Amino acid sequence: MNVLTQAEANVENGPDTGNGVIISTRDVNVYYGDNHALQGVSLDINKHQVTSLIGPSGCGKSTYLRCLNRMNDTVDSCRVTGEILLDGVDIYGPSVDEVLLRARVGMVFQKPNPFPKSIYDNVAYGPRIHGLADNKDDLDEMVLTSLEKAGLIKEVQDRLHSSGTGLSGGQQQRLCIARALAVRPDIILMDEPCSALDPIATAKVEELIDELKENYTIIIVTHSMQQAARISQRTAFFHLGEIVETGDTEKLFTSPSDKRTQGYITGRFG
Repeated sequence: MNVLTQAEANVENGPDTGNGVIISTRDVNVYYGDNHALQGVSLDINKHQVTSLIGPSGCGKSTYLRCLNRMNDTVDSCRVTGEILLDGVDIYGPSVDEVLLRARVGMVFQKPNPFPKSIYDNVAYGPRIHGLADNKDDLDEMVLTSLEKAGLIKEVQDRLHSSGTGLSGGQQQRLCIARALAVRPDIILMDEPCSALDPIATAKVEELIDELKENYTIIIVTHSMQQAARISQRTAFFHLGEIVETGDTEKLFTSPSDKRTQGYITGRFG
């Protein structure tokens, strides 16, 4: 089954509420020219859970995240080897359309990046280019529903045609989340989504992530171990391009099995 067919099936049948594996990666290596950035990474991602990727700067967290929707394809010097399966389909296979893949596996970046368009047009952009709306009423419903899911509708419902860049930083990030949700993804990748936000905006985004996991699979890169402990069910610790340890978040933070993990979470390095 290809990426498009699977996404359509999920829309038809509603979300799968089980916590089986949705992404399986085996022996993934990433090279940027001669730089071996990611080394033999194997990790399973469970459905409808939040998985946090933690570790020091430059350890491979964001590189791994960008493999999951082929964002690394945009880097000329990048080469990816190994196996990345999404519901059993190799996402680097010749039959996979990366544009459709990125609709199913959405991404929210470190710095809020709304388009220089209205709030409405920011959210409507994806459904328009993917032909998801049959008419204006359908599109209106998708926009309003996505803003509601992103916890933003009450704050912007009277100014949908104002510029998205006029919102506060926290609101802009939730607008970017609404934009990702509008194309009906199964998975949302978040690369340090709160690092540019103040504590109040961060708390709102964390609350939103907790709500979204009921219907979406979320993978978040974070430098904040406190954030990982608050919002994730599973955590993977990266160091020097490798996964050192992965498991239940509470167990990893309270009784890690590797000394390097212990050293990182107690602040002895990193």
